[in-house]
Amino acid sequence: MIVVRINQNRTPLFDAVKKYIDDNVIPFHVPGHKQGRGLRELVEYIGEKALRMDVNGMKDLDFANNPTGVILEAQKLMAHAYGAENAYFLVNGTTSGVQAMILSACDPGSRIIMPRNAHRSAFGGIILSGAMPVYVLPEINRELGITMGISAEKVREAIRKNPHAKAVFVVNPTYYGMTSDIKSIVRTAHMHDMSVIIDEAHGAHMMFHDDFPLTAMEVGADMSAVSVHKTAGSLTQSSVLLSRGAFIPQERIRQSLGLTFTSSASYLLMCSLDIARKQLVTRGPELLGEALELARWAREEINRIPGLYAFGRELTGREGCFDFDETKLGINVRQTGYTGYQVEALLREKFNIQVEMSDLYNILAIVSIGDRREDVTALVNALRQLSLGRGSSPKIRDFEIPESPEMIVTPRDAFYNSKKTVRLEDSAGEIAGEMVMSYPPGIPVICLGERITKDVIDYIMLLKEEGCELQGTYDPDVEYIRVLGSNSA
Repeated sequence: MIVVRINQNRTPLFDAVKKYIDDNVIPFHVPGHKQGRGLRELVEYIGEKALRMDVNGMKDLDFANNPTGVILEAQKLMAHAYGAENAYFLVNGTTSGVQAMILSACDPGSRIIMPRNAHRSAFGGIILSGAMPVYVLPEINRELGITMGISAEKVREAIRKNPHAKAVFVVNPTYYGMTSDIKSIVRTAHMHDMSVIIDEAHGAHMMFHDDFPLTAMEVGADMSAVSVHKTAGSLTQSSVLLSRGAFIPQERIRQSLGLTFTSSASYLLMCSLDIARKQLVTRGPELLGEALELARWAREEINRIPGLYAFGRELTGREGCFDFDETKLGINVRQTGYTGYQVEALLREKFNIQVEMSDLYNILAIVSIGDRREDVTALVNALRQLSLGRGSSPKIRDFEIPESPEMIVTPRDAFYNSKKTVRLEDSAGEIAGEMVMSYPPGIPVICLGERITKDVIDYIMLLKEEGCELQGTYDPDVEYIRVLGSNSA
């Protein structure tokens, strides 16, 4: 047996772009700013090199839509790094990867088993593919007020009831760091000839240190979409689509990507993927070890602060949490009398600290390879000060996450159906013609084709009251909502 050693210290795409710049090529190609000369104000702020790297496809730099040179070489290195057979660079975020996975795995009318708390991109993939979602309800932690992962038992039950489903879709990990038992889910799905596709938007780093949960490629999943930019160091919008095995043909994947992939992929974004991959492989254990140490220290310190609870590995083994990513620093603020939204605003206004997201009971801080001890210390000290000023009788606002609404028509049919506009408070009983979601994390409170209930309306009104960022609706103020039907009598 011949063992081929792969040199992960190389950055073939980045090297080719640097050579292009060093050669002082005279550009008569797009983009029109011509190495920054046509956009001087931006050059003066971020520097000339970044604009000179903003180039387009050509023979020596390869073509992202049909790579045969340095992009292909860089993608092979990425696949090897993640234990995949194939890797495809994405420049429209993991959203495009999730949609390509669903398009690749499903045919119009075929069923896909998926958690109801999936990201909006999954529902976009459902609309584009024409697949029929079969929702698995996630576990709910009522103390924290958040949805968790899905149980392997619920997935097995969904597979039993839908034996002709084409695919199972899983999120690994959730925004707050919980993972499902993906190894068991993959085994069960494959036994029933179903492919498994995994949204790993928040797990790009997990492959590169032993203290993290297992990843999609490690347990034999067929595809995963990975946001390298979120937690592993590349630039925003740059992600990777990974695949392995024969359940989903590579030609089908390439065709699906071709439907939505740009013909003008950013070389700046792709170079950042090339460099981030090299760093993950060569220094990942060291850098992620430091991030874990910071997160563990912060969690310990925060849990000494009255009124705060930084949840972590103690959740492992409970329903909806098979394993936990410790770099997701979720902090429950319920006992302070503040909402998560208020704490997020106070941290920014008073301490110049911006957290990743907030909800009614929690805030989430992401600790990554780019964090410094002084930054994490500043967050802990700011939370101490906020706790001291909380008052002696905090008002705790109770709420219930509403039950997942009933799907009446498929998201695709709802998307193409005629719509009418009604006031949100008058919409109970109507069928949603658009999504309403809090962002981040971008999980729909109501999805296209679902029956709107009073509980859902009350929850949306509560989110509005508390200043949550709501997206997806025709009306930016969410006073009105589009539902199925016609305005004509």
